[in-house]
Amino acid sequence: MAKTIQAIRGMNDCLPEISGTWQQVESVLRQVVASYGYQEIRTPIVESTDLFKRSIGEVTDIVEKEMYTFEDRNGDSLTLRPEGTASCVRAGNEHGLLYNQQQRLWYMGPMFRHERPQKGRYRQFHQFGVETFGLDGPDIDLEVILLSARIWKLFGIEKHVKLQINSLGSNEARQAYRETLVSYLKARADQLDEDSLRRLESNPLRVLDSKNPQVQAAIVDAPALIDHLDEESKAHFDALCSRLSAAGIEFEVNPNLVRGLDYYNRTVFEWVTDSLGAQGTVCAGGRYDGLVEQLGGKATPAVGFAMGMERLVLLLTTLHEDAVDSSFADIYVTALGDDTQAYAVEVSESLRQLLPNARILMHCGGGNLKKQLKRADKTGAGIALLLGSQEMQSREVVIKPLRDGQEQSTVSFDALAETVADLLNV
Repeated sequence: MAKTIQAIRGMNDCLPEISGTWQQVESVLRQVVASYGYQEIRTPIVESTDLFKRSIGEVTDIVEKEMYTFEDRNGDSLTLRPEGTASCVRAGNEHGLLYNQQQRLWYMGPMFRHERPQKGRYRQFHQFGVETFGLDGPDIDLEVILLSARIWKLFGIEKHVKLQINSLGSNEARQAYRETLVSYLKARADQLDEDSLRRLESNPLRVLDSKNPQVQAAIVDAPALIDHLDEESKAHFDALCSRLSAAGIEFEVNPNLVRGLDYYNRTVFEWVTDSLGAQGTVCAGGRYDGLVEQLGGKATPAVGFAMGMERLVLLLTTLHEDAVDSSFADIYVTALGDDTQAYAVEVSESLRQLLPNARILMHCGGGNLKKQLKRADKTGAGIALLLGSQEMQSREVVIKPLRDGQEQSTVSFDALAETVADLLNV
């Protein structure tokens, strides 16, 4: 017997029992961005490796250790995209969407990072994100945060996520702060772990984001970036905080929030939860005003966020037992006897035409009524339609409710769609 081939570690199948939940999540996300007037952009899964080295930063964990990079047959270095922002900027520059224009974009799709697989973190994962271009005031920062907050409300999890914000200031202010921070950290080098020591020269701000308790203790009294902001960035951040409060959005200023990508400046934020253990961040973003120019375009202000969809689905299923909808039919059409099969097809196709939002499953494979109703129950259908020779001759249908204990009834073929629509609210 041939050896069974299995999925690559960290790249998981989405089975039918959970795919319905994914579809519901995707539907809500599309609904939210449409309500804010954002437009979808779809970019390739494979990009030039240089795109991510130049945008994310060569000394970040993503570029150094996590990217899936390979040479194609032409000898070009290609990479499976590890995040979506760089691809959006590349596409915007390439197709002339950004310079002297305002864009509000969104995307959804698979990303790839070679990390240690664990619950809520996979090597192939899916992100939903929004990216805005051409707007430099705190009003657009507020909008993308409000958009993310609305997502939590629609899913009923707003009590389980908290907003943390910070400002990284201008590149010049951050460089000056970096020197102060490095001096502080070098004086405590014996308290830093291997990762932090490596980052000390290349990316010292990432030390502030360490999850190592020993390192966290060492940085308790570290100088705060927010105390070293340039005046313009401070005014921007103060205005954002004021507008968040006016909009009723609760938040916490976290001076150690720096994000893991080099392109961020000014506003950064994360939505965090304590309901998923170590995997506490469910959405993160901020400003990246220099990235468009860094990738060859004209200087363009930009702000956005991304959320891991696996982590969102995990949060929903953890908090709400009914979040997983395993049903895959609303109506189950039975056919009692070979002579009724054509009538069952006619009934099914008529309902699909008149009730396009209903999920209609027609029984195939024969069997008695008991067997067919047992199958109907497994589908999660709300009603079964019983079709025998008598119903076919009289052009009627027997409607049998499966979930609420109501009595079955008989209706004419012509009245079927309206009756079913009332029963199922479809």
